[in-house]
Amino acid sequence: MMRVTIDGDTVRFGSRLGVTFMRTLRIPDDGKQYPLPPGLGSFPLRRVRDCGSRAPVAWRERGGLILPMYQREAMWLMFNAPHWRPCAVKIGIGKINAISGEPWDERIEPGRQDYIVCPTQPWLDGIKAGEGFIRQFVAMPLGMGYTVEGQVSGKEEFGGVQIVVYAPKPGRFPARPPQRARWMFTDDLCMSKCCVCDVGVGYDMGLGAGGCMRQSIYPDPYGADTWDQSNTRRLFVHIANSLAWREITGEEPPTTPVSARSYSASGLPWFDLYDEQAGDIVATPVLAGVKSVKQLDADKGFAPQQDDAPVALDPDQVVVLGAPDAVEVSDGVW
Repeated sequence: MMRVTIDGDTVRFGSRLGVTFMRTLRIPDDGKQYPLPPGLGSFPLRRVRDCGSRAPVAWRERGGLILPMYQREAMWLMFNAPHWRPCAVKIGIGKINAISGEPWDERIEPGRQDYIVCPTQPWLDGIKAGEGFIRQFVAMPLGMGYTVEGQVSGKEEFGGVQIVVYAPKPGRFPARPPQRARWMFTDDLCMSKCCVCDVGVGYDMGLGAGGCMRQSIYPDPYGADTWDQSNTRRLFVHIANSLAWREITGEEPPTTPVSARSYSASGLPWFDLYDEQAGDIVATPVLAGVKSVKQLDADKGFAPQQDDAPVALDPDQVVVLGAPDAVEVSDGVW
């Protein structure tokens, strides 16, 4: 069975898959589809059990990890795995599947791809909201109805991010690297999106939907029967607001995020991925109908809470990428 460990700011499932939660620009919600924003460094991760009684009781019961986010800050997930030993990964946000919008479950079923395959999918920036695009993950407090969880389920009780990783069945892939290993997406490709520059309502936060970004969710090239559903590991990642992070961990939260406008005005790069041959799964009506944070502001009669004016990008700023001591952590009780 796979062990779940922390290696710096990366969560490792077994010896091969790494998942890193990346800080990034919040793209404008202006009706345009933007290229991929950069990584601005990784979010720090801490184990719930190391925080003792400072962590809320519900968090201690679930276990897992904590990361800090500011309200309306954006995030993406980076995956790193070798092509010769892929794995399947389900991502939940408030126990709503980020690919299908369905209530959380841990089964992989033929004919229903509600998961991604790594390393075919090098990163995930948001919910699958339409053909060739996602809506960006944006942190919002629970209890205000802004999260995807709140819109889809009608209640906000879990928040955070849920991850389940499935190993391949024995014999499907090599146990050791080939003599001349080939990576579908190399470390250089993954890290080039991390370019990078230095940059509430209660404790719990979840993820809402932001602006639109060009990103496909690739079909599983191996088939649902490839994945060993008896060899999985799961992890609950709680999202703390900046004040809660300070109280729970005793550490200062990261600096406030950089705006997309100031970043772009500095001439720094955005990214596109050359993946025309990789395909894209069909978006479900559930997530296609989720309202963005900006739309919910308008519905609630709030004045604009963020700058969503279009950001002008010089074509030369868009970089086209690619052609097609670890510490064990508890994954907790859900």
